Amino acid sequence: QVQLVEFGGGLVQAGGSLRLSCAASGGFFSTYTMGWFRQAPGKDREFAATIARYGGSTYYADPVKGRFTISRDNAKNTVYLQMNSLKPEDTAVYYCAAVRAPGIVLIASEYDYWGQGTQVTVSS
Repeated sequence: QVQLVEFGGGLVQAGGSLRLSCAASGGFFSTYTMGWFRQAPGKDREFAATIARYGGSTYYADPVKGRFTISRDNAKNTVYLQMNSLKPEDTAVYYCAAVRAPGIVLIASEYDYWGQGTQVTVSS
């Protein structure tokens, strides 16, 4: 059983930056593909970014490509989401997720473990 806890959300002005962290426990972190998803009010949860288990492969949703960077530190059992040039439309609850898989995973239903989420609010 893997437990995930997100940190780093908050309120930021448009154009600003935030870094989210997701700390994992209870499993062999390096064997899990990790993902970040987000859910805005009244909308479905959507994919943002994913990173393969050893960090060799990453993939981003078009709305965040070029502004967000996903990374991981397997020694610290942590995955990060660096978010730059934030826009009001990035406002959402951000969730990290984990699945034991050989490569990147884009589909939410394929993830086995989820954190509780952290709120990111971008003001205009």
